[in-house]
Amino acid sequence: MTTAVAEHDILPVATGRETWTWLRRELRSRAGSGLLTLVVGLVAAATAVLPVYVLGILVDRIIDGSPPSVIVMIAVIVTTAAVVGGLASGLSNYFIGRLGAIALADLREAGVERALSLPTATVERVGRGDVLSRVSTDVATIGKAVTDVIPTMYASILLAALSLVAMVGLDWRLGLAGAIAVPLYVFALRWYLPRSAPRYAEERRAIAERSQVLMESMIGSATVHAYDMHVEHQTAIKTASARVRDISLAVFTLFTRFVGRINRAEFIGLTVILVTGFWLVKNGGGTVGQTTAAALLFHRLFSPISELLFTFDEAQDAGASLARLVGLVTMPLDSGPARGRPAVATGSEPRDASLDLEDLHYSYDGEHTVVHGVSIRLEPGRRVALVGSTGAGKSTVAGIAAGALTPQRGVVRVGGVDVASLTPEQRRRHVAIVSQEVHVFAGALVDDLRLAKADATEDEVHDALRAVGADEWVAALEDGLDTVVGEGGHELTSAQAQQLALARLMLADPTVAILDEATAEAGSQGARELERAAAAVTAGRTTLIIAHRLTQAASADRVIVMAHGRVVEEGSHHDLVAAGGRYAQLWRAWAADHSRGE
Repeated sequence: MTTAVAEHDILPVATGRETWTWLRRELRSRAGSGLLTLVVGLVAAATAVLPVYVLGILVDRIIDGSPPSVIVMIAVIVTTAAVVGGLASGLSNYFIGRLGAIALADLREAGVERALSLPTATVERVGRGDVLSRVSTDVATIGKAVTDVIPTMYASILLAALSLVAMVGLDWRLGLAGAIAVPLYVFALRWYLPRSAPRYAEERRAIAERSQVLMESMIGSATVHAYDMHVEHQTAIKTASARVRDISLAVFTLFTRFVGRINRAEFIGLTVILVTGFWLVKNGGGTVGQTTAAALLFHRLFSPISELLFTFDEAQDAGASLARLVGLVTMPLDSGPARGRPAVATGSEPRDASLDLEDLHYSYDGEHTVVHGVSIRLEPGRRVALVGSTGAGKSTVAGIAAGALTPQRGVVRVGGVDVASLTPEQRRRHVAIVSQEVHVFAGALVDDLRLAKADATEDEVHDALRAVGADEWVAALEDGLDTVVGEGGHELTSAQAQQLALARLMLADPTVAILDEATAEAGSQGARELERAAAAVTAGRTTLIIAHRLTQAASADRVIVMAHGRVVEEGSHHDLVAAGGRYAQLWRAWAADHSRGE
């Protein structure tokens, strides 16, 4: 089995044995298609060798004074071989490409499915860049190999094998002379592969690290602007990109040295064939036609063998990507920090809309605890705001409450029922979370909204949009609810995307709603509109709010203050302000900073 998440905080990479095991399993599951591909490929290779073979016969017949009719016969054979070979070559490329594409599609689906089911703690630890690069860059690399590299390698291997067989058929000594080049090619590969494989693996890791740096800079762009950290992030991106460039240049330099060894092997092989043929003809042991055919067969192999060896360069690249994808799809789902007690779905229904968080403890890496003994109770229909400075553990508590994170200790109950015992369908029905990072899926706007409730009527959709204040701008769209949004469609603002997320929450109609900084557009008119939208969709609903804007806390029924992973204060907004503690300090700082803008 693949190892768990590596100590360098990357997802596991499959070993060579594990990758070959996956490949063999895929080929066995498609034995019929594999056999058909092999037969068609052999026909294509045979028809490519046949014209050169009969050309040698033609040379000998001309020397022997055969009638001109022999040329017609040879021409018919060559023409037939060309037609059959062309058809067989096209079919061979199609079959090998189709076989590889189907296997890649299965691997891609398995990779995306596993990526979506990874524990949130694992994703947080390894970073999204590594995950995204595997299901994007690595898939693209393998896809290019499936369409370009594998058909070339497959055809070249079959052609080389049949060409050697044909040379042996002409004269075993000519076949042996041609085989002299084989160990030279092997030595070139044995020199190149051990040196290039680690470089390609290093290049894939460097690309993943660059993706992570870019992802962090894009996702955290607001923070970068707020703290004027442009130079630091640009430097980090430049350093990561320079590392990828330097590794790529080193790989290319290694490849050019490899090409020189291939050229030497070709020169020596052809020279030995010509010398051997000259000796055979001189001593009566062979014919000019046999020597001509053997030399032409070997010379014709220059291109396919070079392509075969050169594609090892891309095959190495694809192999490194394949190992990363296989490592992802075969990794144990529990490969993260201890995930607490096993969940046993009982199907019991909550008796009311209360939410209880009892003695929660959580660590992302199994060593540093970020939530210490947090206990919070939300009465049915009440709104509780969780506030604190960055790093206090608020979002971690929200993730635990939503079921995205499993605590090492403690329990989450909805209506008296352990959330861990709920079925996935029950969890979706009873607990929903809206975070600051929302995604607009590509497609019709109405389909994006119906993700929360597939059978929602247009009236229900319009009611949800009206509740969050989005009905006017949606009505102004050219195609209304049928407007294509997301990638390649109508671009929505951040506030509009948040409104859609809140509208989905209303359509889902969960027992408990968790808003993790879902209106964090500090100081903007859009933020106040989002606050009103959030209040509308959570009215009368048990709601836990991770409050970025303290105006949300001020309107909550109860405020809980966290610091360093612990609850340090709780009470109503007015009581906490009057107490003059940590919350009062936060409120005064907030009020001073926003009084002019608000």
